[in-house]
Amino acid sequence: MAAVHALRRAAEYFVGALMALMFLTFILQITVRYTARLGWIAEAVPFLEPSRYGWTLEFCLLLWVWIIFAGCAFVVRDEDHVTFDVLYNHVRPGDRRWFVILGGLIIAVGLAASILPTWDKFYILRLKQTATLKQLVGDWVRMRDVYSVYILFLIAVSIRYAWAVWRAVRNGVPEVHHGPGRLDE
Repeated sequence: MAAVHALRRAAEYFVGALMALMFLTFILQITVRYTARLGWIAEAVPFLEPSRYGWTLEFCLLLWVWIIFAGCAFVVRDEDHVTFDVLYNHVRPGDRRWFVILGGLIIAVGLAASILPTWDKFYILRLKQTATLKQLVGDWVRMRDVYSVYILFLIAVSIRYAWAVWRAVRNGVPEVHHGPGRLDE
């Protein structure tokens, strides 16, 4: 369990770093956008020439895709998700166990089954370049690289739900507690 905790912590730092990088890029976008109206700034500080920063929008979008999928796959815990559990909370524990097993199997099998077709679609993306990121990182970044985090998401979430099914089969499901902060109080 220590290894899993260390990996989760590393994923939190990674996603946090991506968020910080996206925020700094956003601040750069705003700075360039509002200094572009003042022609003398671009002349005095050539670094702020607006034509150099077309890549910032695409870079923020790339970071957003990675934050969402890496965050959902490796950082967000099950209890952090919004759930619609009205029926689940009002059935016997044995029935809840079957909800977890069947729901988890459907999700795990569905996501796992979509890995190979998704990878096949990514094959064509190895040829496509990003529109503006080559200004920042050169032309080695392909669209496949931008969206490859989705494959990691499919694998990780499939494993997480398969593990939840395994736990439900072996140990059952935890008792439902209606603690503070719940809407059904």
